Amino acid sequence: MEILGIDIGGSGIKGALVDTNSGKLTTERHRIVTPKPATPEAVATVISELVMHFNWKGLVGCGFPTPLHHGKCLSGGNLHDTWKNVHVDSLFKEKTGNTFFIVNDADAAGLAEINFGAGKNVNGTVIMVTLGTGIGSGIFLDGKLLPNTEFGHIYHQKGIIYEKYTADSVRKKEQLDYSEWGNRLNEYFAHLKLILSPDLIIIGGGASKKMNKFKSQLTCTVPIVAAKTQNEAGIIGAALAAKFHIK
Repeated sequence: MEILGIDIGGSGIKGALVDTNSGKLTTERHRIVTPKPATPEAVATVISELVMHFNWKGLVGCGFPTPLHHGKCLSGGNLHDTWKNVHVDSLFKEKTGNTFFIVNDADAAGLAEINFGAGKNVNGTVIMVTLGTGIGSGIFLDGKLLPNTEFGHIYHQKGIIYEKYTADSVRKKEQLDYSEWGNRLNEYFAHLKLILSPDLIIIGGGASKKMNKFKSQLTCTVPIVAAKTQNEAGIIGAALAAKFHIK
């Protein structure tokens, strides 16, 4: 079953057709720079360009970098304040004529990993954590997604949310070495263990490629592994969200 998957990010919007039975991209990825400012109308125009690029008439899955509830933005995230309360699926359908299934980008990455990556055939509770500008999360029980979690927003004992203490952007801003950052990540994962008792934690985002630089600091007893689908996770998972009608 072939579906168009789109991954919306702060710097780029990329898409490809995906064979949702194998998890393989059946076309080359096509990327368009995220407009500045990334208003609803500007992003919808880019989405229309992507759909036209693939001459696609079928279902579209889309990973979206904001908190969501049934396709509606709860905040503008890192895109633009005007996204708040926008029904993204309706907006994109009006622009293109296609039916869209919108999921949080970390949920999309998790769907790819659960079906075709490090979480495949893992029973119990699996948490996907994407480390980048912020911290995204997806949680699965026996392969089933509980959508729209925001575990980057749980509080650290210092009174700030973990996203402001542990994201990869914080590592860069505070010029932390990988040992220091790894210790912060270990605190975060230990806290996730305390409140969720996961059987596996999968690290996604750009940090998944650098895990060897901080893995020795991860002494939390939960198994922690790097994502396998990496740069294609968002596209693959978005297509799967459309296949399973998740929103």
